[in-house]
Amino acid sequence: MPGDPGNFRPAGPNAPPLALTMGDPAGIGLEIALKAWNARADRGLWPFVIFADPDSLRRCARSLSLDVPVEVVPDPVHGSSVFHHALPVVPLELQAAEQAGSPDPSNGAATIVSIERATAAVVAGEASAIVTNPIAKSVLYQTGFAFPGHTEFLGALAGKYEPGRRFVPVMLLVSEALKVVPLTVHIPLASVPAALSKTLIFETVRTLWQALQQDFAIASPRIAVTGLNPHAGESGTMGREECTIIAPAIEALRAEGLAVTGPHPADTLFHESARQTYDAAVAMYHDQALIPVKTLAFDSGVNVTLGLPFVRTSPDHGTAFDIAGKGCASPESLIQALRLAAMMAARRSAARGGSNAISGVRVEHASS
Repeated sequence: MPGDPGNFRPAGPNAPPLALTMGDPAGIGLEIALKAWNARADRGLWPFVIFADPDSLRRCARSLSLDVPVEVVPDPVHGSSVFHHALPVVPLELQAAEQAGSPDPSNGAATIVSIERATAAVVAGEASAIVTNPIAKSVLYQTGFAFPGHTEFLGALAGKYEPGRRFVPVMLLVSEALKVVPLTVHIPLASVPAALSKTLIFETVRTLWQALQQDFAIASPRIAVTGLNPHAGESGTMGREECTIIAPAIEALRAEGLAVTGPHPADTLFHESARQTYDAAVAMYHDQALIPVKTLAFDSGVNVTLGLPFVRTSPDHGTAFDIAGKGCASPESLIQALRLAAMMAARRSAARGGSNAISGVRVEHASS
């Protein structure tokens, strides 16, 4: 788990809830949302509202024998008072009834609308943060979805709401054992070397540094940076990117006063004793970052998007079509994503002077 931030309690009956998207309705998103609601009291969950098809949720609950009442609400604000006795849902309509494990591209539009409306609710102050259920990018591509994934789509949505401002979304994977950022994300491995730049390292590390201070209460963050090549390039004999890009960028960041080390060989950076030497790591590409965190915390890791004007978290797993509808999906990663979203929203609200009700939550142990 990404630490234990304590039990989150609303500061009042009108406190804005979290906005949860439905994800692909043929995946496990609906199931884990229902199970998370069932765990609301035991896990001290902040109220959340899901943007989804109410009939789909009811069908899922019936098929899995989950005792979860579903109640339609007109907007997230009304969800807080409903949450204690029913799962509040802002209604969306699917084009076709979902079939667990069999994604239907005709429902891709509703999946996208769920993300857009949840984001709009956060921007409008009707919700405190957005938590996204897993999507199947290959399915959305068939509908004309033009983004590599959630991270890039949310960056574009942020730009829509704040035109003229450039956002650089940064993916942070969070677990109790490890916080790690992939410098490059949804691109082919063969494209990684050309995508590396000092500017990308500067922007990513500075965004991570700020988040560790603001969202995780780490006053003096320590960040470790991997190399790209085996043995971090072995002094240039196994690749030159460390010499020409990564090491110079690290030196420049150190000159700014940031505690950044590297480039480290990636194969020796993630064992237990090495992880005690830093608060977060930056890896050069997707799998270099995600393999260690999913090995250490497959069922409880959380995906966080930094660099946005709102909080976004997500379970660190996919749609799991192979187990959808079987009742065996674990809600743990979603529960942790909900808890972490509430913690981050609380800290950001406090930094703004407690301008929204979520600042009334307890956040002890959140930086562990």
